Amino acid sequence: MAKSTPPSTAPRVLVLGGYGFIGAALVRALIRAGCAVAVFGRDAKMAERVVPGVAFVPGDLRSFAKAQDWLAVIRGYDLVVNAAGQLQASTAELDQVQHLVIAALAVACGDTGTGLVQISAAGASADSATEFMRSKAAADAAVVKQADRTDIWVLKPGLVLGQGAFGGTALLRMLAAMPVVQPVALGQAQIQSVGLEAVATAVCQAARAALPPGSYDLVEDQPHSLQEILRQTRAWLGFAPARWQILLPRPLLWLTTRGADVLGYLGWRSPLRRTAVQVLEQGIAGDPAPYRQATGQGVAALPQILGEMRAGREHRLEARMLLCMPFAVALLSLFWFLSGIIALWQLDSAALHLTAAGWSPGLSRTSVAFWAGVDIALALALLWRPWARQACLGMVAVTLFYLGAASLVTPQMWSDPLGPLVKTLPGLMLALITHQLLQER
Repeated sequence: MAKSTPPSTAPRVLVLGGYGFIGAALVRALIRAGCAVAVFGRDAKMAERVVPGVAFVPGDLRSFAKAQDWLAVIRGYDLVVNAAGQLQASTAELDQVQHLVIAALAVACGDTGTGLVQISAAGASADSATEFMRSKAAADAAVVKQADRTDIWVLKPGLVLGQGAFGGTALLRMLAAMPVVQPVALGQAQIQSVGLEAVATAVCQAARAALPPGSYDLVEDQPHSLQEILRQTRAWLGFAPARWQILLPRPLLWLTTRGADVLGYLGWRSPLRRTAVQVLEQGIAGDPAPYRQATGQGVAALPQILGEMRAGREHRLEARMLLCMPFAVALLSLFWFLSGIIALWQLDSAALHLTAAGWSPGLSRTSVAFWAGVDIALALALLWRPWARQACLGMVAVTLFYLGAASLVTPQMWSDPLGPLVKTLPGLMLALITHQLLQER
């Protein structure tokens, strides 16, 4: 069995998913702890933006299905930390990325004597209600099988709360930003939380051999209801208490999650997808005793987690923008779609502006039809998440072209009583704002 790296040396650590919500916090904490850290992932530009200056190892998890695939990647490292994962995908893809690939990694770590920290989830078991939890449990079991060959840590955090907002944290803050009313679903679900810094501390303890190898639930001692977590989150952000609380009926919750699942096929990773809601409905619970026994202290409770995090104007603004973003995308797409459809529907009327400027009827109709098609294409492109930010920039460019061309060809439209050109300016600004709202991490 491999021995942990002595505390006197600088452990060399490779973090899988090191630019994600949890992974980035682990990378920063490991660097502060004196470790030499590298990040493994697909997107070098994203990694450089989130954890600038950290060494990057390119690779796609889906291409590492066998132990020998990992040998060249992990050689030279004392510890590998798996902070990668997917919340919801097809059963085959989840099993591939969260189980089979990690099982192969564990075998490779056993072959090379490299320590492995598996970031799992509290409550993950073979009989869990979701494929996400079942695949996590399968990976945990595969990792533990290598415990007689190398040092293995399986860390199972509860609901992770951090300074930034992503996933469940983003959902809580978005709901807490609702003015006047507070919508609540699954309000009595029991949740044990953990601060992101506590997760990072546990990983650093493993890297520095201050935490014995084993499996640990990283959760507070007592659970809180989801309703109470939401109330405390609202207070932490500094929003006024809600005047009314709206308990969402289960049928409405079902429709919401199915709608979020449909958007998932378009690339939108909504925290309201069915898997996330099922995990909350089942509750997030673990046993804090093993970690306390190993370290002499447990993790902070919810009030302390929130109390140790600073909440400023930027967090309130972020929460409000999280709430506004879906509406901004929907409104912007609808605006451009209707613009194109109405132009095609009233093609002759729309073409009159150009014919009045001396264009031939045929050229006028063709031009209107072409740009109506561009409007519709941009509206649809905005709904496909991988193209959404580019679609916003396309809308800005097309709007500027419209304004410039109209100023040259039909300048009288600026003085039109209905203001068709003036009204494009708010749409231009909405496209620019939405482009920023769609920025990831």
